[in-house]
Amino acid sequence: MYSPLDTRYDTMHYKRCGRSGLKLPRISLGLWHNFGGVDTLENCRAMIWRAFDLGITHFDLANNYGPPPGSAEETFANIFHHDLAPYRDELIISTKAGYWMWPGAYGEWGSRKYLVASLDQSLRRMRLDYVDIFYSHRLDPETPLEETMGALDYIVRSGKALYAGVSNYPAKQTRQAAQILKSLGTPCLIHQPKYSMFERWIEQPLASTSSASGTSEGSLLDVLREEGIGCIVFSPLAQGLLTDKYLTGIPADSRASKPHGFLKRDQITDDKLEQIRRLNELANARGQTLAQMALTWVLRHPEVTSAVIGASRVAQIEDGVGALKKLEFAKEELEEIEKILGE
Repeated sequence: MYSPLDTRYDTMHYKRCGRSGLKLPRISLGLWHNFGGVDTLENCRAMIWRAFDLGITHFDLANNYGPPPGSAEETFANIFHHDLAPYRDELIISTKAGYWMWPGAYGEWGSRKYLVASLDQSLRRMRLDYVDIFYSHRLDPETPLEETMGALDYIVRSGKALYAGVSNYPAKQTRQAAQILKSLGTPCLIHQPKYSMFERWIEQPLASTSSASGTSEGSLLDVLREEGIGCIVFSPLAQGLLTDKYLTGIPADSRASKPHGFLKRDQITDDKLEQIRRLNELANARGQTLAQMALTWVLRHPEVTSAVIGASRVAQIEDGVGALKKLEFAKEELEEIEKILGE
């Protein structure tokens, strides 16, 4: 029988999510990879146990995580009900809907029909009465934003989720979504964008235009700050590129070696490897691993509440949480990072 450590809250840092009352751990655990039906349950269990022992209270899922789709939620359910159910009120469990999940006209995107049906399926897979956060996983270019946000409002009011969020939304549509939700009385809690040293779109301002409120759209980070929305970034390690895993080639157990992975071999170029090696040298000079420095780097923004990490073994979670021991950068270190990334 699992019994969590009494010291689990002693060293983890928690940060308020936007202007809400909810705090999230600075490091959260995502179940996008390595928790599917193709993975080993006991390894999944060991990672979730260790994460909770280290103060990670937020476990991030989506309807399509696996593979196969849906199986990560089933894996989490098996571990939660066997080991963590007595600690439900200490956990933040999230899921999402937006990508393809079942055939036909109602199995993806952002309609009310799909979002409500998908969450009902997720709750059945996880055997939960509610999730803490439910996201619209991507912007639907064909469904009116009012319908998608209305579905999130309905889901919160129905008690199926405590908070609503969006993921992968551009800055302009994020502001619009937040204003719609605010008018409905269900504030947008959080945005989950992809962000790392190698993917920096959330920093980049849009062309200078005026919104309905008379405010320049700015970058996504600007919008989140102005609207009081939290930010939890995913892929902060660029699918493992920003670790020491690829310094000498492509390991057999890496994401790039798996046929169902999102990181492809052709993305690991000689120029990219040279950047990674130089970043690794800088991280070592800071007394950190490359992964720790990459996590510290995304967390440097005041708008960023948490970083979602993936893991294939316990040691990676321990290493990620270790980033919190040194959250400050010298000006010269940030300048050196910019120099390396710009070459």
